[in-house]
Amino acid sequence: MNQTQLDGRAKVGGSGCLGMGIVIGILFVIFIILGIMAYTSYNGMVTRDETVKKQWGNVQASYEKRNALIGELVGTVKGYTGHENKTLTEVIEARAKATSVTVKAENLTAENMAQFQQAQSGVNNSLSRLLVSVEQYPNLKADTHFTDLMKQLKNIEDNIVADRKKFNTDTQEYNTYIRKFPKNIFAGIFGFKEKDYYKAEEGSSKSPKIQF
Repeated sequence: MNQTQLDGRAKVGGSGCLGMGIVIGILFVIFIILGIMAYTSYNGMVTRDETVKKQWGNVQASYEKRNALIGELVGTVKGYTGHENKTLTEVIEARAKATSVTVKAENLTAENMAQFQQAQSGVNNSLSRLLVSVEQYPNLKADTHFTDLMKQLKNIEDNIVADRKKFNTDTQEYNTYIRKFPKNIFAGIFGFKEKDYYKAEEGSSKSPKIQF
């Protein structure tokens, strides 16, 4: 084998090593890019997931405040009506059921959400009937403690509407984030799934009409 042949083989071998090095370099760069994308995607999902969970806590807290206030409101109404009529009984029972139904932020499944919404809707409907029945008790409507409770109730109802709207907005942002490419790939790998929205039952989305 002459020198020319040896030089040719050396060039081929050098080219092969160079080509392999380029491939390895490209793969390394791709690996780094995917790692950065996975890191940022995961952190973004965690941040949005925690935001939804926090807002769900705010929704439940507002309903808990309402249920506590309703207990005081029922006591005041009973003091004027002198007896526990059917409407009061319905409110008491609906409040007790709603108080017993809580949903942890980690378990926001469609079934659990529906159960929670149904319980709160029961309170909403029975409370509306109670406020209508109050109209026949002018002395009760003139009671300063009662009017103060009604003002607090109105504020809480406004907070509930705002908290539910914010929850759905945060949920939409989270769902949109994990569905976009390529984040949907990482969402599947890391186990992030779409969340359900708060869907009030038809006819119960409106707050009770509060007048004082």
